Amino acid sequence: MSDVLQLACELISRPSVTPDDAGCQPLIAGRLARAGFLCERLRYGAVDNLWATHGEGGPLLLLLGHTDVVPPGPREAWSSDPFAPDVRDGVLYGRGAADMKGSVAAFVVAAERFAAAHPDHPGTLALLLTSDEEGDAIDGVRKVAQTLRARGERIDWCITGEPSSTGRLGDLLRVGRRGSLSGTLTVKGVQGHVAYPHKARNPIHLAAPALAELVARHWDDGYESFPPTSLQVSNIHAGTGANNVIPGELQVLFNLRYNPHWDAPALEREIAALLDRHGLDHELRWHRSGEPFYTPEGRLRGIAREVLGGFAGAAPEESTGGGTSDARFIAPLGAQCIEVGPVNASIHQVDEHVSVADLQALPELYLRLIERLLA
Repeated sequence: MSDVLQLACELISRPSVTPDDAGCQPLIAGRLARAGFLCERLRYGAVDNLWATHGEGGPLLLLLGHTDVVPPGPREAWSSDPFAPDVRDGVLYGRGAADMKGSVAAFVVAAERFAAAHPDHPGTLALLLTSDEEGDAIDGVRKVAQTLRARGERIDWCITGEPSSTGRLGDLLRVGRRGSLSGTLTVKGVQGHVAYPHKARNPIHLAAPALAELVARHWDDGYESFPPTSLQVSNIHAGTGANNVIPGELQVLFNLRYNPHWDAPALEREIAALLDRHGLDHELRWHRSGEPFYTPEGRLRGIAREVLGGFAGAAPEESTGGGTSDARFIAPLGAQCIEVGPVNASIHQVDEHVSVADLQALPELYLRLIERLLA
């Protein structure tokens, strides 16, 4: 069994459902310490974070990942125990195989090989791992980034190991992500009997014109390789469950995925102004998940394009699609960020898996990126 496959299996066997690291980071820290890395444990609340560095000074290249996974769901739905790694027909099955314990294992093996081959390399190679990427993302990389900023740490380049490939390893290079902003709108009315509407104020009726305007709004036409900003209502709730009671309150949950034309404060102002125009008695609460980031053409993107093209057999698609990743907390530190990882077809699904061949190729892919940037 190869080194990366063995380590991936060891990580999968630890049921590290957010925010429980379940011993993944101590295992990795032990290996990296033996390879000459300085390892620092940063625990905030219930979240474990590992900051490991080799070398000193700039430039600093960061390998960014997470050891936590989403819950497996009903275990009987899986072909094998989600926390008992199983190799069948050249495929590794287990929760986190693709998202992203396979990439984390490959990061570690690539880092060990690089440190052994280049003990006196210029600059710094760093790894940052968290157990809070799949959860609230409050005490993970977000908090570590605040710590690094306070220390004056500068990160030049960041490679996140999120599963980015679509059909074959290296066929997609993610060069940015949209921002994410969630809102909880509460519209107040007056509860009453449906037969006496003049004695009540129906918040559903009151809010309907404002919601119609909100969902019909054209926000922008996109930004470079980013798609247009979009708003989706994800939940509407009102009423007591009885069909003869006018509700006294309406709650609406919605989310915006937005490109660099916007930032969260500007979107919040626009939506607040729209609701005010409709004269609603309302409260509005916001959760800012992260601002958009984009890595323009430059050294990191150019090197990644060449390396991935060599693995995939053709130049990768360069994309800003998908949801969010922890790179959104690293980019504001001044870093150029890309995401490179295995095929993402099975992430968060029953029988999550990764090709053993792809997994065994990943350390070499990451090693080539590291060497082109630091050696």
